[in-house]
Order: sequence, then C-alpha cells, then structure tokens
Amino acid sequence: MADPEHLSETREHSLEHAAEAAAEQSEKLRAKHEKSGEAYDDSETRASKERANVESLFSKEQSAGERKQASEPSAPKKNTKSHTKTQKKLAYKETMEHVQAEMSPASRTFSKIIHSPVVETTSDVVGKTIARPNAILAGGFTAFVVTLGLYWLAQYMGFPLSGFEMIGAFIVGWIAGVLFDFLRVMVTGKAS
Repeated sequence: MADPEHLSETREHSLEHAAEAAAEQSEKLRAKHEKSGEAYDDSETRASKERANVESLFSKEQSAGERKQASEPSAPKKNTKSHTKTQKKLAYKETMEHVQAEMSPASRTFSKIIHSPVVETTSDVVGKTIARPNAILAGGFTAFVVTLGLYWLAQYMGFPLSGFEMIGAFIVGWIAGVLFDFLRVMVTGKAS
C-alpha cells in the first residue's frame, strides 16, 4: 500500500495536471474565438469556473493533514532506525511499569523476574530452537502412544517397565518434530 506522502504527491500531480489541461483547453478556445472574431469573455469565464471546480474537487478529496503536509517543503529523511528502537524500548518500559503498578506485590515481583532482559532473551532463543511447538507436540504425542503401547504389551507379556520408556519416546518424537519443521521450512520457505 502506498504511503501518505506518495498519495499526496500523486494527488498534487493530478491537480497540477488537471490545471495544466484546463489552461491548455482555455488557450485553444481563446485561439479559436480570436480566429472567428467572436467575443471570448463567456468562454474564459466558463473555463476559469471549470478550473476552480476541478481544484475544489481535488482539495475536498485531500484531508486537512494531507494539505498541510503537501504545503510544507519536504525535508530530507533522517536515519531514524536507532531512534525508533530507543523509542520502542522506552514505550515498552513505560507500559511494563504502568501494568506492574496495578499488580499485587507477588505478581509484580514475578513479572519483573520474567520480563528481565536476560530471561526474555533466553526464552526467545529457546522458543526458536529447542522448544518448537511442532517438536513439543510430536514428542508428547509419541511419548503418549508409545508408552501406552508398551504398558499394554508389558501387562500382556508380564515384563516390568523401567521408567525410561516415556522419556525415550518423547526424545524420538521431538526429533521427528524438529525434522518435520526443518523439512517444511525447506519446502515452503516460510518459517513459523
């Protein structure tokens, strides 16, 4: 979608183009009437009214903010990337302080621990690598199915379970989930 500056420039260009076309048409009419010797007052008045009508239509289309933006000379754009990052951090900090002020003391302490930069960074890294949703889901499902199957088999055949069956099945399912994620990203090219 086009940005507001581009839209206002496009509208200005359209307005200028319409004004130029109206002036050109007016000149053609003036030349035509001068050749025929007729009075040109009526045509010139009509052309100026049409030009004013076109300009009023275009000005109604623009909002007040766009007209103000169009009338101001455009300054060269500054590199605001670091400034924006600083603003985001400041806004995040202010929001957290505001929300934490309304919490109970125990919740506030827990929130401060969870939202500390070290914990948040660690959580993001783990969430993008080890704790992928598909890997956890595949691991849990595999652990459930394999453990249930081994339990029934152990009951039927009469051998004891060691307790590692569920952990081993979860690891196998987790690896299958990671491979599934990897292959899906390789085929579709879209990361989740």
